[in-house]
Amino acid sequence: MSTITFAPHVSTVRRTTSARPVRARSQVRLTRRGRLVVLALAFAVVVATAVWLAAGSAATREGGGEPAVEVVTVAPGETLWGLASDVAATTGDDVRSVMDQIQQLNTLDSSMVYAGQQLRVPTE
Repeated sequence: MSTITFAPHVSTVRRTTSARPVRARSQVRLTRRGRLVVLALAFAVVVATAVWLAAGSAATREGGGEPAVEVVTVAPGETLWGLASDVAATTGDDVRSVMDQIQQLNTLDSSMVYAGQQLRVPTE
């Protein structure tokens, strides 16, 4: 069998004076307060940038106004499809899209309507 031995290697270093001056390393150390200040400044820059970008928003304070609607009373035998097709003929829209608009305006769960029921229908 063989054995391995490790011997420490000792080296000697001679210090000599050189022609170049040696500069001391500058170490910047941030304290906890300094890190908080840097974080706060970075946050302020982000907020200022967000406010600046939001200033070009296209939103206005004026409302879009109420949609033009007409109140119609459902006659016996009328269906939602029939009402929507009458509105679609005057506005030039698709009957299915007009049905969806009527259902949204009146918060209807289905397309079933009853005689005497008053519905809001779009006029434009």
